[in-house]
Amino acid sequence: GVEVGPQPQGVVRADILDKMRKIVKHGLDFVQLFNEGREFPPCTIEVFKIMERVDYPRNKNDEVIAIIHPKLQDQDWQPLNNGDPLFLTLDGEVITYKGDCTVYPTFINEAAYYEKKQAFVKTVKMKLTAKHIRSSV
Repeated sequence: GVEVGPQPQGVVRADILDKMRKIVKHGLDFVQLFNEGREFPPCTIEVFKIMERVDYPRNKNDEVIAIIHPKLQDQDWQPLNNGDPLFLTLDGEVITYKGDCTVYPTFINEAAYYEKKQAFVKTVKMKLTAKHIRSSV
């Protein structure tokens, strides 16, 4: 499957649809070239590994008591460091990130995840290396 976004639920955006078509085309091109016996050299790519799903701060009645901080909103895949703002309480208090390493939040304030008690997902950046591949056709 291919998921391309961000895109609000029930909305079709031409730019996102175009990106999805390009990704699918590249995938199909790869399959065709691989099936024809093309050798692909080794490569290294950066990826983001999910480490933790983070909920909104809640009170003892399980009610949300803070919203995503404006400086975090729309900053998916950007570095988040110790002391950076995460949430803003309804009383105006800033809740900061307390971590020992840089993380890369994503799915920040996504409506589809609100009922799942997910304010955002913390990821870490990693590099993956693939050896060369070639079909045995």
